[in-house]
Amino acid sequence: REFKALEDVSFEVKRGEAFGIIGRNGSGKSTLLQILTGTLSPTVGSCGTKGRVAALLELGSGFNPEFSGRENVYLNGSILGLSRHEIDEKFESIAAFADIGSYIEQPVKTYSSGMMVRLAFAVQVQLEPDILIVDEALAVGDALFQKRCFQKIEEMTSNGVTLLFVSHDEESVRTLTHRALLLRDGRPIICSTS
Repeated sequence: REFKALEDVSFEVKRGEAFGIIGRNGSGKSTLLQILTGTLSPTVGSCGTKGRVAALLELGSGFNPEFSGRENVYLNGSILGLSRHEIDEKFESIAAFADIGSYIEQPVKTYSSGMMVRLAFAVQVQLEPDILIVDEALAVGDALFQKRCFQKIEEMTSNGVTLLFVSHDEESVRTLTHRALLLRDGRPIICSTS
């Protein structure tokens, strides 16, 4: 039987806008973000982005579990199109934001979920994306780290970075975004302003 994860979804996000996507589990949020990041292709329609996209989707996605945190920083940076020299220049700020100490030299398979999200978020935001996509990942971080992340996201959006933020937490979406799309069973229900 055919299953359509998304149907008739259409929206535009302007440069520098903070846009939220909300819906219950199974509503199509993660599928939509995978299409936006290019890890999935739509079977119908099209999707376009302009600029460097940094995405924090599933916990640990894009990390090689056998590599150390340091090696994964360089791997992710190269995937985002940065040279080794550019990553060298940003490494200390990434390590400082992640704040995982000497674990940066250990294989990420030994990390707790909190350590994993700290490093993943630090990499994505310190590499200066044009578009930042965050999917629920911050939910596993401790309250203090979440606060630092939200402050960093607000700083980035005020500097012109486009944000696509997915969460089950309506208050976070209301606080961080200008507009939001509500999905139900893969269909857009409403796109509203905050």
